[in-house]
Amino acid sequence: MAGFPPEDVMDPVASRLALVAAFAVVYLVWGSTYLAIRIAVQDLPPGLLAGVRFLLAGLILGAVALARGQRPPRTLADWRTAAVLGLAFIVLANGVVTWAEQWVPSNQAALIVASGALFTAWFGTFGRRGVPLSASTRLGLLAGLCGTALMVWPEASGPDPEGELFWPKVAIFLSTIAWSWGTMYSRNTEVSVRPLMFIACQMLVGGAVLVVAGVLSGELARWQWTLPGIGGLLYLTVFGSCIAYATYMWLIRQTTPARLGTIAYVNPAIATLLGWWLLDEALTRLQLAGMAVIIAAVAWVSISARAVGRR
Repeated sequence: MAGFPPEDVMDPVASRLALVAAFAVVYLVWGSTYLAIRIAVQDLPPGLLAGVRFLLAGLILGAVALARGQRPPRTLADWRTAAVLGLAFIVLANGVVTWAEQWVPSNQAALIVASGALFTAWFGTFGRRGVPLSASTRLGLLAGLCGTALMVWPEASGPDPEGELFWPKVAIFLSTIAWSWGTMYSRNTEVSVRPLMFIACQMLVGGAVLVVAGVLSGELARWQWTLPGIGGLLYLTVFGSCIAYATYMWLIRQTTPARLGTIAYVNPAIATLLGWWLLDEALTRLQLAGMAVIIAAVAWVSISARAVGRR
């Protein structure tokens, strides 16, 4: 993989199957994490919830990496890169979304995150591995955002009268920029440490920052040992971080930014369905129409990105 020390190359068929399986994992698991965060953050304070989640995941993945003979970073440059990505992915992206979901329903949070697809594609045009956007790909990304707009467009008249959700929603939107920038920074950065160990280091740095911030802000007094809270924490740690996060980091270096952007379209559809099914979050006719547009846009972007890659 570019950016990491060389490793054995899979045959083309196995590589295609691995890509399909990886996208399926990220689509399904990350689509469900919005629901898990929304449930867990009602009993566990956001800083500690996100921080403990990634500290645990970092320790687990680090132990697995050590067992496989992978060593921690030995250069300041590698640690600096891990720290930058830990701040972008974990603190500014995951941490902020976790904080905002104290108020913002899981489906709305996921839908706002969908706007990150444009930033991912745009940032992906820069750097040594920059991929230009074809007219077809731009059309697909625009269609995906239109579908997202349909899903979030209010059918009831008037905005939130108290404006309680405005700043949390703005924070989620800004977090998508941090995530998209981190994605492209990772794609264009060289490190001398193996992928799994590098991911573990990112999680440990980001998780430590969030835990310290949570403790300093007095969150320890708000921690409750409840089944929904601890269950959500364990699900987010094992599936959301250890499995899906590691899979996503592998995908960053295996596929195009446009295809990565499709994650931001599919995940909200899954999150919206789960929020409607399990938490009675509203699912309107416009949202259903939006999901149909999004699915079509995903297919369009995937096809157009593949065509650009063959040129």
